[in-house]
Amino acid sequence: MSELERPQRLQIMLTEEELAAVENWRFEKRMPSRSAAVRELLRRGLASEGFLTAGTGMKSQDFGVLDPAKGDGENPDPSKA
Repeated sequence: MSELERPQRLQIMLTEEELAAVENWRFEKRMPSRSAAVRELLRRGLASEGFLTAGTGMKSQDFGVLDPAKGDGENPDPSKA
């Protein structure tokens, strides 16, 4: 078996709606695979200006693909402010 060009694997969990959004974007952009689409979305996100870093104490569940209020570095629970 030949050596993989990308030997690192990243596994993520998505809701049905998030996966549908990724798949719709993938087909609109005519990306060859789901993996290629996710790599392109990551590249665009990392290259964008003004992105925010994760706030202290944020959990994985605080970040969503479709909810812009999540993962924005703000505390998702105002009672913990």
